[in-house]
Amino acid sequence: MLKHVVLVQVLTYLSAKETPLRIVDTHAGAGAYSLESKYARKLGEFKDGIGRLWDRNDLPPALAGYLSQVRKANPEGRLRNYPGSPQIALQMMRREDRLHLFELHTTEGQLLQMHFHGAGRRVAVKAADGFAGLKALLPPPSRRGLVLIDPSYEDKADYRKVVETVDDALERFATGSYVVWYPQVQRQESQDLPGQLKKLARGDWLHVSLTVKAAAQDGLGLHGSGLFVFNQPWKLEQALRAAMPPLVRLLGQDSYAAFGLKFRQT
Repeated sequence: MLKHVVLVQVLTYLSAKETPLRIVDTHAGAGAYSLESKYARKLGEFKDGIGRLWDRNDLPPALAGYLSQVRKANPEGRLRNYPGSPQIALQMMRREDRLHLFELHTTEGQLLQMHFHGAGRRVAVKAADGFAGLKALLPPPSRRGLVLIDPSYEDKADYRKVVETVDDALERFATGSYVVWYPQVQRQESQDLPGQLKKLARGDWLHVSLTVKAAAQDGLGLHGSGLFVFNQPWKLEQALRAAMPPLVRLLGQDSYAAFGLKFRQT
């Protein structure tokens, strides 16, 4: 949810200018997800996420904007589907914008292809490594773009690949906006990643994190997540400053629930 709250805000700000956007999702997943599937109902994770916001009408603007995108994916008014980052981008992009999606996992990639079948030339879906595929897309012709990098990190090599990919991307397209997601897990690579990304920043950056519960004693599972944003829109910090406290209250599962927000804006 944190990733999508930020994604909606960044796309809102970037779309305010008429210049076309190139949007790239390096690890797109399936694109959208049914909350009525057997798997989703068995896990029930959405009940502690979007389920806690679905019926609210008292949310700050950043959370309300995110919720409006989820509601667009559920036109009947019942929470049945959850839009992934690709679907949110599709809903928000304009006619002149272009969306490039990568997914290397076979099953997820097939679902992604099916989901965007018929989307037309505005959307390009590739069954390929997004880390490598990003290079050919930067810089975009319009010199305006957003790149979302959010691998699973199941392979600890992903942490190194993220740093290398961002470093190369900033060399190719220094003024682009980049959103990097990472999990809060009891792994040193996860704890070190924000500091490594900060060292790569040529200009403005923002780091936001959301912890929803204490870390598990067995060291397994997520207890939160974080995002590092390069060249963030100038109003993003203000929007998140208002959104994060209620998000902690709504999603927090114990007394360890908290958020962090640091940034540099020139």
